[in-house]
Amino acid sequence: MNSILKNSKISILLLAICFSFTACDEDDDFMTSDDFMETPDPTDDVVESNTIADFVVANENYSSLLAALEATGLTSTFTGDDVYTVFAPDNDAFAAFLDENGFDALEDVPTDVLTQVLLNHVQMGEIMSSDLSTGYIESMSTAGPDGEKLSMYINTENGVVINGVSTVETADVEVDNGVIHAVSNVIGLPTVVTFALADPTFDTLVAALTREDSYTFVSTLQASDSPAPFTVFAPTNSAFGDLLTELELEELGDLDADTLATVLSYHVLIDMNVTSDELEDGIVVTSLQGEDFTINLGDTATITDANGRTSTIIATDVQATNGVIHAIDTVILPTL
Repeated sequence: MNSILKNSKISILLLAICFSFTACDEDDDFMTSDDFMETPDPTDDVVESNTIADFVVANENYSSLLAALEATGLTSTFTGDDVYTVFAPDNDAFAAFLDENGFDALEDVPTDVLTQVLLNHVQMGEIMSSDLSTGYIESMSTAGPDGEKLSMYINTENGVVINGVSTVETADVEVDNGVIHAVSNVIGLPTVVTFALADPTFDTLVAALTREDSYTFVSTLQASDSPAPFTVFAPTNSAFGDLLTELELEELGDLDADTLATVLSYHVLIDMNVTSDELEDGIVVTSLQGEDFTINLGDTATITDANGRTSTIIATDVQATNGVIHAIDTVILPTL
């Protein structure tokens, strides 16, 4: 009898112990789900930023560009979601720019000028090198007369050259908000002379403008004050070739200096920046030479000169800081 009672007590004790362990297990289950869950690392879901601004900050070779962006307050422009194409000059390019323009340090460049210089390296949207072709595009600089956006001349005949002064050395660096093309030189603010020199379409015009025995317009057409801004109707190389044939001359050198100066000044309007949308049908304008010519609009825009000859405007709105260029297919002539 004592043995049975003893066994019963042992059984009850074992049941109590088992029940106790079961309760603990259930408590442990609740603690595991609530109290022992791992705290997530707050950086696990963060995507590292790689904007244009981030790229410039991360590359020591662009510390001058970074300093310029900070000085002009443009850094924030290139940290957002808007997409840009940037032609980025490195430190050596900025050093050369400062030296060429007589500045001892970046801080010496007037902020408004530096802002426009930087914006002259930027275009809205993403333009890969394969999308570039020879011709004109529009930069974000508003340094033209009355805030007109400046043009950029892209020449892709031998690599990519901008405005005849800066070459793309590394292309298609893709970032989160656009693309960067590293360039060899700072792209300065262009005058009408800049585009005449950069665009081989105007090689003969440049030869005429700079002929030693003729009146040179180069210094005049680089002016930023009156008689600027200029509206230049620029004859192409073939236009000059046709003129020599018309006048029965072998080469440009056969045209005497006074006549050449008279002809060249007949293609320039002073104190006005006349863009294509401002041209009016039948408008009569007075040239730098002093004589008038007439502009007519129709299927094509044409110029009728003092001799009743006509020239077609074949390209428009090449915008510089001190004027605008429209290309024409025939040299216009004043009364000679």
